[in-house]
Amino acid sequence: MYPEYLVAPMREDLTRVGFQELRTAEEVKNAIETEGTTFVMVNSVCGCAAANARPAAKMATQNGKVPNKFVTVFAGMEKDAVDAARDYMLPYPPSSPSMALFKDGKLVHIIERHQIEGRPAQMIADNLAHAFDQYC
Repeated sequence: MYPEYLVAPMREDLTRVGFQELRTAEEVKNAIETEGTTFVMVNSVCGCAAANARPAAKMATQNGKVPNKFVTVFAGMEKDAVDAARDYMLPYPPSSPSMALFKDGKLVHIIERHQIEGRPAQMIADNLAHAFDQYC
């Protein structure tokens, strides 16, 4: 685990724009296994999360159509919550950062780390906006 003082600003980067932080497996289950759409961001301390993933996720909250819920779990911190979120993302391998969209509890769209690294935040946000337009 990372020291909380280190990750606090990274958590706040998403929570201040409306993401709900999930810290337990039960919270993840309740957020995903629901009617409607839920966007899950697996947050991370890595540089591609700071430069690409979090900015893209924040931009996506401004799309015309958005999910019912924006939630986040933090890799390297709340292990049970992250593991639970990743279980819902199977068969995709664990990836940090990553982003997934669920509709009525089913995975309908995912962006893995290899699709985040080296790509501009706007390109990732456009990908998310397209998924939101299609599923939300």
